[in-house]
Amino acid sequence: MKKINVKTIADLGCGTGRLTTHFAKAGYQITAIDPNEEAIEYAKKKQHSGEVTWIVGDSTNLQTNTYETIIMTANVAQVFLIEESWEKVVADAFRALKPGGHFIFDTRNPLAKVWEEWEKDTTPDLATDLLNGEPLEIWTQYEGLVNDVFTFYETVKRKHTGEVMIHEKMQLKFRTQEAIYESLKRAGFSQIQVYGDWEFNQATSKTKSFIFHSIK
Repeated sequence: MKKINVKTIADLGCGTGRLTTHFAKAGYQITAIDPNEEAIEYAKKKQHSGEVTWIVGDSTNLQTNTYETIIMTANVAQVFLIEESWEKVVADAFRALKPGGHFIFDTRNPLAKVWEEWEKDTTPDLATDLLNGEPLEIWTQYEGLVNDVFTFYETVKRKHTGEVMIHEKMQLKFRTQEAIYESLKRAGFSQIQVYGDWEFNQATSKTKSFIFHSIK
């Protein structure tokens, strides 16, 4: 963010606010938006400094001509499974930015086929219950890639008792670099750059993730 010299940021799909809090502490004015009410409540409790406006909502909650930068990190771009929903997010971001504003987000490169690595890992991930500190296990079952949508199921269990707390279906859309580039152009963005990492090295076909940076 220092490179582009901005003060106002919207963090779209902020989750529990890990990055939001980082930017707030660094002195940015930040609006953090996520549809998950529990995640926002947790983020509010965790935040101890800085200026943050927390909103339970989605891209339609972005105010018009307001922000110098809109970010979407942690591959949030992949949760929009149908083209209409993706085009709406891109259009909302364009509407909400000030002229000259920056839209920055990451998404996984389908050519890298990262899901093949995921499917090899059959061990549970370990986590901790945020409320009581109890150890948890996150088990994942994979259904595979169909029409560029990867489907999997996550089951969260209490480690000591095996009690299932959450079982949910998850889906991610793997869009090509070209498809995303064209969607940004259609929305009116220009100076579209594609990087291979957050160090802003140029992307290649083997890049695991793309970082898109475009300007209104």
